[in-house]
Amino acid sequence: MSLSRKLPCTEPDEDLLTLFGQATNVPVAVRRGADFFMFFATTVFPILESYRTRLDAMYCVDNGRPAWDPIRMLAVAILQFVTRTPDRQAAEAVQYDRRWRMALRLSAQDAAFDPSLLTVFRKRLLDSGEESLAFEAVLEFLVEHGWVAKRSRQRLDSTHVCGLLEHMSRLECVRKTLCGFLNDVDRSGLLPESWSGYWDYYVESKVDPRAKAPALKAKFAKAGNDIRTIWVACAGLKSLTNLDSFVLLQRVFLENYELQPTGEAEKRRAQPTGAVHNPHEPEAQWSSKSTTKDKTWIGYKTQAAETVREETCAPGEPTANFLTAIVTQDATASDKAGMSEVLAEQQLMGLEPPSTLYVDGAYVSSQALKDAKDQGRELRGPAPHSPHRGKVFTVEAFDVHVEERYAICPAKKRSSNCSQLKARDTGKVDYRIEWNKSLCQSCPLLDQCVGPTQNHRTIVVGELHSFLQGRRLEMETKAFKLEMHSRNAIEGTQSELIRAHGMRRARYRGKGMVRLQNYMIGAACNISRLFRRIEWEAISAHSACISTTPALTG
Repeated sequence: MSLSRKLPCTEPDEDLLTLFGQATNVPVAVRRGADFFMFFATTVFPILESYRTRLDAMYCVDNGRPAWDPIRMLAVAILQFVTRTPDRQAAEAVQYDRRWRMALRLSAQDAAFDPSLLTVFRKRLLDSGEESLAFEAVLEFLVEHGWVAKRSRQRLDSTHVCGLLEHMSRLECVRKTLCGFLNDVDRSGLLPESWSGYWDYYVESKVDPRAKAPALKAKFAKAGNDIRTIWVACAGLKSLTNLDSFVLLQRVFLENYELQPTGEAEKRRAQPTGAVHNPHEPEAQWSSKSTTKDKTWIGYKTQAAETVREETCAPGEPTANFLTAIVTQDATASDKAGMSEVLAEQQLMGLEPPSTLYVDGAYVSSQALKDAKDQGRELRGPAPHSPHRGKVFTVEAFDVHVEERYAICPAKKRSSNCSQLKARDTGKVDYRIEWNKSLCQSCPLLDQCVGPTQNHRTIVVGELHSFLQGRRLEMETKAFKLEMHSRNAIEGTQSELIRAHGMRRARYRGKGMVRLQNYMIGAACNISRLFRRIEWEAISAHSACISTTPALTG
């Protein structure tokens, strides 16, 4: 595909173009460093410009001071994640760095902005539901110019995002929550004089870090009883119960304490899933990597999907794969639910379901395999293994024909009975397949198949077990193992998102702001990849042209 078809030609200011593209007195390293900003000005900025009407809708007309151009604000927000620049340094770069001014198509007379405007702009994006606009605009450009097909092969994986918070003990979390509520009540002028003791104990004082376990336990119990007393005192006072900090106080109490018949608050043995671990970031949740015991975090989870090109890259060739979805989840959410959200987001952005989706075992289930088949797409990934039962055969050793309601055991004996099990709450259907005692007791494989407390073998499988069984058999083939190499590159993409663009740690607080950050990172990653790809193709074409030019003879 020709570069001219991919690159709309919109020239930035002539003085900047001359300075960075043509001036011979500018060092080569500086000119190369400016190439990306020139690309941003000529290619990315016009893409964002086409979405001006959606950004203008976030502002009121003739109301207060004129806003700094929202297109340029969005461009600055993207460049922040390309260069990993915080707000204050970004504002300084717009004021003093001519590369940034060229990228934003600013003339010498255009004024810069105060860094606080970036905070306001991000909040406007989130409040208006436009947090995905940058990612959506870049992805639409990639589809329109042939870099991303509407239906393509893709790979998907998740990574964790640490929240913008400090780790707290349960005692610290309870005390800080109570402190925040008292501060809100005090700011509203409603703090009763009778609560002065609470103010001194929770606002003015801190826990002694040298305190021993019995003292800390007593402080935790006292905090719970104090919250219970405050809760009762606030009953019927809407001016207090309507405060967000009061609702948070109730939630933290219920997640850490249990009321005894005597009315005393006693510490819960374990917090529920999704509990608050820091009152300054209540949406951040604790989770752990099931395959790695020491990987725990408090924050969120991000699903990232990218295209998979048919051809492999040559050494030194930049990737031609691009991100097609960035989905932010709760830390405790499952990857299977994340895959459904990714497919839904791609549909909203005008993409068709991927023809083939490469994943790891966390995304594969019998239901997911069936859904993929029904929708005319392939879900390629290893099926989870059946639970181990000590030294006896697992379900994988049995040839199960769940549709015909029978199975063949490792000794090649057919089952004697099958019964249906239906969960009353969920409606889930399983089948219990049994071999009678006479078959099992005369079997030479009895010790390897039947446990010491049983006299015959029984297995339980789901109604869609044939999908798992077929995938488990396929996993043993060499062709499947080679095909799964197409999934492995997603690990490199995650490394790029983390190391080059800062996805591992949240810059902002709240799930909505983390979602906006991830969309900006996705847009920055796609833009950087597009620049590297176009630059490489231009250099390759130039080199090929030189190599085919006949040498001049004297």
